[in-house]
Amino acid sequence: MATAPTDRKLFLGARLKRLRRDLGLTQTRMAEDLGVSPSYLNLLERNQRPVTAQVLLRLAEAYDLDLKTLGSDPDSGAASDLTEVLSDQMFRDLGVPRHEIAEVAESAPGLAEAVVRLYRAYLDKRRLSELGAVGRPEEGTFDQLSPSDWVRDFIQAQKNYFAELEEAADALSAELKPEPQDFAVVARERLLKRHNIQVRVVPVDVLPESVRRFDYHRRRLFLSEVLTGAGRTFSLAYQLAVLEYGPLLDALADRASPPDRPTRSLLKVSLANYLAAAVLMPYGAFYEAAERTGYDIELIRARFGVSFEQACHRLTTLARPGARGVPFFMVRVDSAGNISKRFAGAAFPFSRFGGACPRWNVHSSFRTPGRIVTQVIETPDGERYFTLARTVARVATPYAGEDSELAIGMGCELKYAGRLVYSRGLDLEEPVATPIGPACRICERPACPQRAAEPISRTLTVDDFSKSISPYPFASS
Repeated sequence: MATAPTDRKLFLGARLKRLRRDLGLTQTRMAEDLGVSPSYLNLLERNQRPVTAQVLLRLAEAYDLDLKTLGSDPDSGAASDLTEVLSDQMFRDLGVPRHEIAEVAESAPGLAEAVVRLYRAYLDKRRLSELGAVGRPEEGTFDQLSPSDWVRDFIQAQKNYFAELEEAADALSAELKPEPQDFAVVARERLLKRHNIQVRVVPVDVLPESVRRFDYHRRRLFLSEVLTGAGRTFSLAYQLAVLEYGPLLDALADRASPPDRPTRSLLKVSLANYLAAAVLMPYGAFYEAAERTGYDIELIRARFGVSFEQACHRLTTLARPGARGVPFFMVRVDSAGNISKRFAGAAFPFSRFGGACPRWNVHSSFRTPGRIVTQVIETPDGERYFTLARTVARVATPYAGEDSELAIGMGCELKYAGRLVYSRGLDLEEPVATPIGPACRICERPACPQRAAEPISRTLTVDDFSKSISPYPFASS
């Protein structure tokens, strides 16, 4: 008698182990949470026992887990990064099939990440070589990630959520008890009374190359006049975070084991920024406001006295068990398409090594400054995302100064779009979706009028008799 599909045994060893490590749990602790013995959990992680329905239910209950996240997705996370790496010309002859890539990413995510880091170092060296700026091997220029890449990867590995910082922020916020609009007043008073620090807003010529500077010996915090009101308030929250939770920030930075001092310094600053945002926008109140307003970013930022960018960034961190928000991804780009921020509370549908697709309207938002534009996009794997974009100005720009305008792009899987105020009136069942892709060199979408290069996995087909829509037509296989 044939076995019914529902009777098929489910082995999730690698994914179960990865979940435990992401949560920072020992086998003993997770076994207690699931009501099983450590030896039985060990067998599950080694695929020597199938995962039962009872264990799955306990996983969902103990960790507020969407069981779909345990499923294998060859087009997300480590698998998509490996796919991008292996599409390089140097690997073209290997023809590594997708199922092998997915298998490696699932069973050995650390190894997959090592390959991705090595490839990034190779790209950096190649780019500098093209510029004639390659250092000598003994200088150690290419033996590790740049500090910004390392910190970005570390934060993304934590899914942009730090429970210890959230707890610290809740404690400080409860002690300060500020009304959102009065935070700056309360913070100034705290800095003066507890830390003997005075805050001064100074002309731009006093701080020509910075917007904030703390003079430790004189106990002065100087803020540049070019900072917006939200920027000044955030600077106050940052200074409080560093002063009152310095040991916690140091401990978290050390625990991450960064490769060198510059990377550790950048990581600590990033963690302090996270803590500052959490103090300004306490998790519970912010989550409730987001849900009640339909994630109306303008209303949310006005309620908490923060900038549009600060509110967007905070929205990507709503991953507290029992109170999870819409899992957003976010990018910040300049008018040339350079990405300076990239955060995601879930899968991120764009290239890790290239910029965002020009068909995504985060780029065209520069034509409508200050206005939110929405779009439904579809990636090559058929997944659809609801996105919104808007330009922001980080600081006030003097008349003769350089333009500081940037664009913020936000998005989530289409299935969450119904929770957003921005989707009202749209047909989410059959939306008009714009096909986009990753970096052009690995995108195989045909007839794209904005293609900047042929995909390296296809053969260019240019002839004298016709002109295609795309400047780089290629064979379909």
